[in-house]
Amino acid sequence: MAEAPALLEVEDVTKSFGAVAAVQGVSFPLYGGEAHALVGENGAGKSTIVKMLAGVHRPDTGTLRVGGAEVDFAGPADAKAAGIAVIYQEPTLFPDLSVAENIAMGNQPLTRMRQIDRKAMTANAERLFRRLGVHLDPARPARGLSIADQQLVEIAKALSSEARILIMDEPTAALSGVEVERLFAVVRSLRDEGAAIMFISHRFEEITELCQRVTIMRDGKHVATEMVADLTVDDMIRRMVGRDLSALFPKQDVEPGEVLLEVEGLSREGVFRDITFSVRAGEIVALAGLVGAGRSEVMQAVFGVDPYDRGVVRFRGKRLKPGSPRAAMAAGLALVPEDRRQQGLVMELSIERNVTLPRARKLARLGLLFGGAERQAAATWTQRLQTKLGRLSDAVGTLSGGNQQKVVLAKWLATGPQLLIVDEPTRGIDVGTKAEVHRLMSSLAADGLAVVMVSSELPEVLGMADRIIVLREGRIAAELTREEATEESVMYAAMGQQVTA
Repeated sequence: MAEAPALLEVEDVTKSFGAVAAVQGVSFPLYGGEAHALVGENGAGKSTIVKMLAGVHRPDTGTLRVGGAEVDFAGPADAKAAGIAVIYQEPTLFPDLSVAENIAMGNQPLTRMRQIDRKAMTANAERLFRRLGVHLDPARPARGLSIADQQLVEIAKALSSEARILIMDEPTAALSGVEVERLFAVVRSLRDEGAAIMFISHRFEEITELCQRVTIMRDGKHVATEMVADLTVDDMIRRMVGRDLSALFPKQDVEPGEVLLEVEGLSREGVFRDITFSVRAGEIVALAGLVGAGRSEVMQAVFGVDPYDRGVVRFRGKRLKPGSPRAAMAAGLALVPEDRRQQGLVMELSIERNVTLPRARKLARLGLLFGGAERQAAATWTQRLQTKLGRLSDAVGTLSGGNQQKVVLAKWLATGPQLLIVDEPTRGIDVGTKAEVHRLMSSLAADGLAVVMVSSELPEVLGMADRIIVLREGRIAAELTREEATEESVMYAAMGQQVTA
């Protein structure tokens, strides 16, 4: 199957962002006429590989070859010119343009008068859809198309630019079973025409059904590239995981206290369904699962940021008012959001103002907030969190990502919560800062604080949690104690696989 030269070769590629080595010495080929799966845990380096192939990032070292020739992409236009197209999980069409206009974007046919030839543009779209075996109206606006149809438009756009290498990043995450089958039929036809397909998915049943070859990554490194037929699902999962936990996770053993949070039958149409769990004082409960499983959405509903259709949230036996973060805060809850820059901080404001925002009314005197009161309140927690900063009056945007994360934590811990919800507490921060955040979480739990942690990092989940609730496609797939949980058991539950002996 691999007798012909590879259409694309990734050879000993590395990429770092600051102190974080995202990809380390990765090599694999993509052959025409094959679908090639790229798998690994969240954070394994898959997205960085995709962005290097798409021309978004340049490798620090190593070589990319297309058709045997070495390439150096200065930007996405270079990758596109080399015949590479990327179909992302969430398509990026222009909603107010027609389907045909989106397909022709950047390559519009022109009349002899140098005007856009709309008739030729429509005819080209129709020809591409016939080739793909689908029926879409080229004249309709892109706005309102389903995700599945938007992806088909993106594929047609790739074909119009004569792409030979198609990279599909989690293309089925938001699709129904029927839509997945239609997409797979299109992918098979392109594969059979000689295109090279790179397929990124967490769903092993899709990989075994569609792909001939698989590359497995772990912690930014290449683990294996083998034929799918030579591996079982168990083999792939074992190669994706299997690390020993280190001093990164200084978890203290704590005897849980009274039940603080009770969530019963929480449901939101199309997002999550029948979510029921409880959290006790001194306990760290982790919500694990794949991207899109509904973990963050559940906790945002619990905190009142997002609505829910039915169910009950109680704290200390009292029902929390739905859709009211203010009520949640008054009851003793705090939420550290996943996106610290967009949701957790006001980047233009000072460090001290960010830390004291949730307590501004309490700190004010006669309706005025004085700098001294802010500074004193902010100093306590920024010092406890060992935040590296110049002055508290500096803009929070001047801090590193890890120190910004500490400011978000300081902001909510300063409110004196009884339950802390932390969404991806160590995403994008260096190893040393991760250990500090873990040590703080463990210390807070030992002091009686209840912690709910949403995390995509399996070692973090296993190293810090007393209990693990695994979500899959908006429902609870498993609830595991610290003693029961292994990387494999969590991954099996997250992927809907049965644990085998």
